[in-house]
Amino acid sequence: MACMLEAPLRISVLSEVTATSRHYVDRLFDPDPQKVLQGVIDMKNAVIGNNKQKANLIVLGAVPRLLYLLQQPSSSLELRTECAVVLGSLAMGTENNIKSLVDCHIIPALLQGLLSQDLSFIEACLRCLRTVFISPVTPDPTVIPHLMSLLSRSQRTQEYITQVFSHCCKTPEHQTVLYNHGAIQNIAPLLMSPSYKVQMQALKCFSVLAYENSQVSMTLVNVLVDGELLSQVFVKMMQRDRPIEMQLTAAKCLTYMCRAGAIRTDDTCIVMKTLPCLVRMCSKDRLLEERVEGAETLAYLMEPDVELQRIASITDHLVAMLADYFKYPSSVSAISDIKRLDHDLKHAHELRQAAFKLYASLGANDEDIRKKITETENMMDRIVSGLSESSIKVRLAAVRCLHSLSRSVQQLRTSFHDHAVWKPLMKLLQNAPDEVLVMASSTLCNLLLEFSPSKEPILESGVVELLCSLTQSDSPALRVNGIWALMNMAFQADQKVKVEIVRALGTEQLFRLLSDPDANVLMKTLGLLRNLLSTRPHIDQIMSSHGKQIMQAVTLILEGEHGIEVKEQTLCILGNIADGNTAKELIMTNDDMLQKIKSYMGHSNVKLQLAATFCVSNLIWNEEDGEDCAATGSQERQDKLREMGFVDILHKLTQASDPNLCDRAKTAMQQYLA
Repeated sequence: MACMLEAPLRISVLSEVTATSRHYVDRLFDPDPQKVLQGVIDMKNAVIGNNKQKANLIVLGAVPRLLYLLQQPSSSLELRTECAVVLGSLAMGTENNIKSLVDCHIIPALLQGLLSQDLSFIEACLRCLRTVFISPVTPDPTVIPHLMSLLSRSQRTQEYITQVFSHCCKTPEHQTVLYNHGAIQNIAPLLMSPSYKVQMQALKCFSVLAYENSQVSMTLVNVLVDGELLSQVFVKMMQRDRPIEMQLTAAKCLTYMCRAGAIRTDDTCIVMKTLPCLVRMCSKDRLLEERVEGAETLAYLMEPDVELQRIASITDHLVAMLADYFKYPSSVSAISDIKRLDHDLKHAHELRQAAFKLYASLGANDEDIRKKITETENMMDRIVSGLSESSIKVRLAAVRCLHSLSRSVQQLRTSFHDHAVWKPLMKLLQNAPDEVLVMASSTLCNLLLEFSPSKEPILESGVVELLCSLTQSDSPALRVNGIWALMNMAFQADQKVKVEIVRALGTEQLFRLLSDPDANVLMKTLGLLRNLLSTRPHIDQIMSSHGKQIMQAVTLILEGEHGIEVKEQTLCILGNIADGNTAKELIMTNDDMLQKIKSYMGHSNVKLQLAATFCVSNLIWNEEDGEDCAATGSQERQDKLREMGFVDILHKLTQASDPNLCDRAKTAMQQYLA
């Protein structure tokens, strides 16, 4: 079995290969089996903790020979076991080592070894497989049944196999394969193992199995371990006297089961146990990685639930505690441990990322919590700094936090204005990856609301072109945000802004968006059109230049297979057109459109009836400006609509059970009496 290595690598590494390394490999080819065994044992001792030696041996071709000896029926069990141990040690080196082993087909050889009856040999093969599998290499799902059958052999097989499962379960498909092969019932008893390592690997398995998987989570809720519900076993594992790693992983299991809908958010095990446990993990006396994992898990737990957000915000001064995430490493850190300090300095950005995520989750719904966050020392400055950090993950978390706070009218009017947040946000929108763009553009939508003081400076910064380019994105989320921001911008805007939007977007793109397959894009485009067509001079001007296309688009939507909301919004646009002085003629001269409006007046849905009646009311409105021609115009329109049967329908609607519809029909009828 040949193991090919590229020439340049061989030359560069060979220059460092010593005669000793060659001596180890040569001994593997000795005709005396005893000398071969001793050679393998000596090689095992030589490579422990020595990455240079491992690389040398791989380059010199030790792996194919070790694999050959491992698979030879004539090799003694002791030799085969020692070969597996050496291969496991070689795998513990760099990722390149693992790649070389995999290229030499180590996985099938080790899997074959698992069929042996000898436990020590099986454990040696499993230990090596575990090292290979927890690297980026994922196992073939067909090995899972065999691994599952080996679970009960020993504590080591339990530890290695559950570790393989927890590291390799990365997709819903992986979860399903494990679930279908009995992972839950086979792994649950391991939570009671006398071995802490086995307990932890089993716990980690459950956390990756339950993540965003309702099928697994619903099953876990009903599992009994030694007569006790699994959720209660997890609760016990979160007790303060348990190791931190165990507390945190058990809290993750319950968090994932809760988010997957298997445990209610108001369940005692969540409110009284899981949430306080995760808040404890955020304390500054915990290790950096524990604080990061604790904060991120807590953010995920309470993301959709306002009650959990409120409880967390008043637990152990969490909002203030998170401010310490920006001061790390602090004086409290074990400065004596220089290695630890060096590690923490390199990973301090992960703390900031976790803090932003948790703040975003805390402030997602409650106004008081948002106020508390923005009043935390230098918080807005920290968010602004976060928007320009080198780490993309920190930038994303900072903008997510900003987005959460931007849902507050009060914050938009105060903190956001005081810190000119729009400037770094606009900078972030230039050439950012899509996930950052989605969050940043969502935040921009809120900054463009009419009561936001940032709206004016943003308009002056030339944002229209940028938003129009977002509407052409392949990502539906970006198209929605681009058009949504334009819609907010057009609300009660002056003529200049509206003309600029129509010019920059272009009629072709506007009508492309009106036939967008994404319903949200369509709704926001209709919203934009409705805001553009408000106030009579604007309506008349836009309809005089684009009336034909707009009427065409409206016809297509009213005839298409769209939901009630889409059709209601479209009828409201018609109602606005009907309010124009000259624009209304585009409806009055279109009998097909009038018939459509008439049919919607008799629709089974009240919202559509209301919108259609609003449109008719505007068409027949008596102008009170004293101009004879206007009065004549309204009279002609009223006569035409009477002939078409509109008055009869209006008369019927004055008896409607819905009070709003009834009032609107009566208001329209009064125009005929005026």
